[in-house]
Amino acid sequence: MSELIMTTDRERPFDPPDRIAGLGGEAPLHRLTFADGHEGWLVTGYTAARAILADPRFSNRPEYTHPTIPARAEVAEKLRGREFAVPGFFLRMDAPEHTRYRKLLTGQFTVRRMKQLEPRVEEITHARLDAMEAAGKPADLVEQFALPIPSLVICELLGVPYEDRERFQSDSRALLALESGADEVIDAMRSMTGYLYGLIQRKRAEPQDDLISGLVQGGELADDELTGVSFLLLVAGHETTANMLGLGTYALLRNPDQLAAMRDDPSVVDNGVEELLRYLTIIHVGPIRSALEDVEVEGVVVRKGQSVAFSLPVVNRDPARFPGGDSLDLARPAGGHLTFGHGIHQCLGQQLARIEMRIGYPALLRRFPGLRLAVPPEEVPMRTDMSIYGVHRLPVTW
Repeated sequence: MSELIMTTDRERPFDPPDRIAGLGGEAPLHRLTFADGHEGWLVTGYTAARAILADPRFSNRPEYTHPTIPARAEVAEKLRGREFAVPGFFLRMDAPEHTRYRKLLTGQFTVRRMKQLEPRVEEITHARLDAMEAAGKPADLVEQFALPIPSLVICELLGVPYEDRERFQSDSRALLALESGADEVIDAMRSMTGYLYGLIQRKRAEPQDDLISGLVQGGELADDELTGVSFLLLVAGHETTANMLGLGTYALLRNPDQLAAMRDDPSVVDNGVEELLRYLTIIHVGPIRSALEDVEVEGVVVRKGQSVAFSLPVVNRDPARFPGGDSLDLARPAGGHLTFGHGIHQCLGQQLARIEMRIGYPALLRRFPGLRLAVPPEEVPMRTDMSIYGVHRLPVTW
């Protein structure tokens, strides 16, 4: 096995970096030198990824794991043991701590409850399209469409005032930027948690009909725990779907036959969203797990203390699971992809994200049937510098 160093640089906007693309068809695990010199593993095989993500012998706690990206090494070192050490930030916890928070929130994100939000998501989507049309062409699809929709939805769901979006979106960008220094990350964490802690105090005094108020009134979480839970839901709830709406539209514009299918054939939409999630896989840095004991995975022994990183963009193109997966095909059976993760940490808000995309893509393409790029493709700025992939801007016209 050759030894690898992780990279986020891409030669083509929709494909994994050449250095690691195709590894899923060669072997399930590869030796990887982490950014701090730690010798661990990179998972590129689909079956191995599912097995490790579901295995409690692998920890998600930040003090056990190592950074894959050099730009994050200094941050990880300075924050080791306290990275996102906010009570309630259950993304970086193991069972049973994780289980307690997850159980409290599962009822808020059931398929049934998310379906009840569909009419409101449709209203928000069409209102944004009206505003985009009124503002005229050309337009930045990220600013006018992709970012506002999930931001408005998650703000309404949580009870976060949308007029405060510039503050929390700025903090989110600093947290996700791979080039942010440790002090910038710490400042953004303090800013975000300070804002949300104050919001929780207001909810305690004057509860409303929203998720944060419901958790406050439930009485099972202290204010610092509520802050951590809200932090996670707010950042994840708008960053991920916003980038899928932007990057997914770009991918459809570059594949006109697939765009036409998404626009004109309602039977394609549900599976088409799954295919876009698989093909684009915007979680392109991590996740990372660390072995709590020696574990054998498909003939490879991961030693106790070794970190294991996942290249989900490569995993989701493993030819053994998704034949021909390097191409975008909205008719391909794409269920089972790992874009939302697997195991106990599988994305809590995945059904809401699906609803926003199932409504958003067709509505956009039908409103603007002549939608096209307003700049040459090579001028679209890609988010290779962020831990969640996408486009920084998407200039379009119609």
